[in-house]
Amino acid sequence: MPNRPSAHAVYSELKDRILGFTLYPGTRVTETELAEDFGVSRTPIREALQRLAAEGFVTIRPKQGCFVRELDIEEIDQLYQVRIALESLALELAQAHMPRSALESLARDWDPGQSDKAPVSVDAMAQRDESFHITLAQGSGNRVLAGLLQDVNARIHIIRRLDFTDRERIDVTYTEHHRIAELLLARNLSAARELMSEHIRYSQEFARTLTLRRLADLRRAAPGSSGNG
Repeated sequence: MPNRPSAHAVYSELKDRILGFTLYPGTRVTETELAEDFGVSRTPIREALQRLAAEGFVTIRPKQGCFVRELDIEEIDQLYQVRIALESLALELAQAHMPRSALESLARDWDPGQSDKAPVSVDAMAQRDESFHITLAQGSGNRVLAGLLQDVNARIHIIRRLDFTDRERIDVTYTEHHRIAELLLARNLSAARELMSEHIRYSQEFARTLTLRRLADLRRAAPGSSGNG
C-alpha cells in the first residue's frame, strides 16, 4: 500500500495550489472533498487547513466552511505603503546601529555578479529577498520594527513572490539590494531611502499587474466562462 501524504505534505500542496492560483481566491474547500482528493482521512486535512488559516491563506467561517482568502488589492496596496514606511525607518536605524562588517557582508551577498547563482525556485528566491529586508530591520536594533515588517511581508507574500517569476526582476533585485547596502556604507541615507522606495514600488506594481492578469486568465478559462469578461 502506498504511503499516504502527511498533514505537512497536504499543507505544502494546498499552499502551492493557493500561491499558484490553482485554488482560486474565494473558492470554498471542504475537508471531505480534500480527503478524497489526497486519499487521506479528514484529520491531516483539518490540520493543514488550520495551519493555512493561521498563516492567512484560508479563512475558516463557522457553519459556512473554509474559503481560500480573497485578494483585496486595495488592502495589499495599503500594506505596501506601510512596508515602505517601515523599511525607511529600518534603513535609518540600521545605518546608526548595524556594524559596518555586517553591511559589507550584505553588499557582498547581493553582488550583481552573483545573480546567476540565484535560487532556482520562486519561493526560495522570495525567501532570499525577504532575508535582505529582514536583516536590515534586525540590524536596526528595534525588535518591534522587525516583527512588524515580518507580519506585513507574510500578508503580501501571495503576490510578492510573483516578482521572482521573471529573470530580469531577479537581476534588478540583486543590483538594487547591492546598491542600497553600498549607500548605507557611504552614509548616504537619503539616497538609500529613495532607492528602497523605488525598489518596493516597482516590485509592488509588477506583482500586482501579474496577479490581476493571471486571475483574469484563469477566470476566462474557467468552465462556463464566455471568455468575454
